[in-house]
Amino acid sequence: MKEKIILAYSGGLDTTAIIPWLKENFDYDVVCVCVDCGQAEELDGLEQRALSTGACKLYIENVIDEFCDDYIMPCVKAGAVYENKYLLGTSMARPLIAKRLVEIARKEGATAICHGATGKGNDQIRFELGIKALAPDLKIIAAWRSDKWTMSSRQEEIEYCRAHGINLPFSADTSYSRDRNIWHISHEGLELEDPANAPNYDHLLVLGTTPEKAPDKETEITLTFEKGVPKTLNGKKMKVSEIITELNKLGGANGIGIVDIVENRVVGMKSRGVYETPGGTILMAAHEQLEELILDKETLEMKKDMGNKFATIVYEGKWFTPLREAISAFVDVTQEYVTGEVKLKLYKGNIIKAGTTSPYSLYNESLASFTTGELYDHHDAEGFITLFGLSSKVRAMKMQSLEKQKECKKSTCCKKK
Repeated sequence: MKEKIILAYSGGLDTTAIIPWLKENFDYDVVCVCVDCGQAEELDGLEQRALSTGACKLYIENVIDEFCDDYIMPCVKAGAVYENKYLLGTSMARPLIAKRLVEIARKEGATAICHGATGKGNDQIRFELGIKALAPDLKIIAAWRSDKWTMSSRQEEIEYCRAHGINLPFSADTSYSRDRNIWHISHEGLELEDPANAPNYDHLLVLGTTPEKAPDKETEITLTFEKGVPKTLNGKKMKVSEIITELNKLGGANGIGIVDIVENRVVGMKSRGVYETPGGTILMAAHEQLEELILDKETLEMKKDMGNKFATIVYEGKWFTPLREAISAFVDVTQEYVTGEVKLKLYKGNIIKAGTTSPYSLYNESLASFTTGELYDHHDAEGFITLFGLSSKVRAMKMQSLEKQKECKKSTCCKKK
């Protein structure tokens, strides 16, 4: 019997071309695995396409709830945002995909796993680090890095597929390179390859509209959280996946969550892309708004540092590491009392605060009010300011003394002349 190889299959151009390429160059039985993280209609017709191009089997694995609960929410709770803009939509999904690829490989008795990530991108690192962490014995074939891979462009891949009798539903000149899941959709290629070009949003957007074309009327929403996890939207109890799905609709309609970014890839180059993350942007904003009330200053400061580190770890594909687990443990402790209600208004790309309440709020109206309360004596501030500014005062006195010494020396020197 032939050896089996598991192909991380999306049905896009790269993985479609890889099926006949693997059979020609390695003589494997190709088992395709599509891990459904919320690609929606992108899965339509996938089985027919995979089998007709030479795969012996196709798995479509629905992991949407696992993705939301075990990968998205740890990032939301951590406040993980890469380079202050990117909400990690692609990055979060890759470790789960790698995990499921390994599980199917064990089930099928496969000896290798193949992916279609290019040698220039981040995904090759994310997939392979995940596979190595979970199954170091499995061989990994990265088609684009193989000496047997002779195609260097999307057009060449299209011609290769046509030569093998494969009809494609897209062409090189009209298709962006996209990655979609329940959290976001990313767009790269075409006019976006030149940062001097404005995105063609009329051609590009999938999940929503631009702020300019959003309604002239605001949309009000209410979210509740328990221990950092969203539980209800507008009074209705829902799973996290259902809340994200509904927020995508509401956010997309109001032009929320469109980001045009030039990011620094792991491999060292800069990459320009446009991300649509309407629901995720709202959820992150609501969570942050609630934390403002509940976390003390020192914890919040440390959590922001940890959130930045967490974002880098996820972006670089290091999910299955002790450091990621340790930071997640820290974050979970900070979320123990992140419970409450957040009200927001969505309007033409903006998320506007409309009120936040929590039984664990550290906001004390008696302290914060301009009216003197029982817990605060204005006179106490005098001693605090004296001690808090002592080092600054001592330094200023020293500099003042040195300046006087200089002036004295200069004056004495002038008299001698």
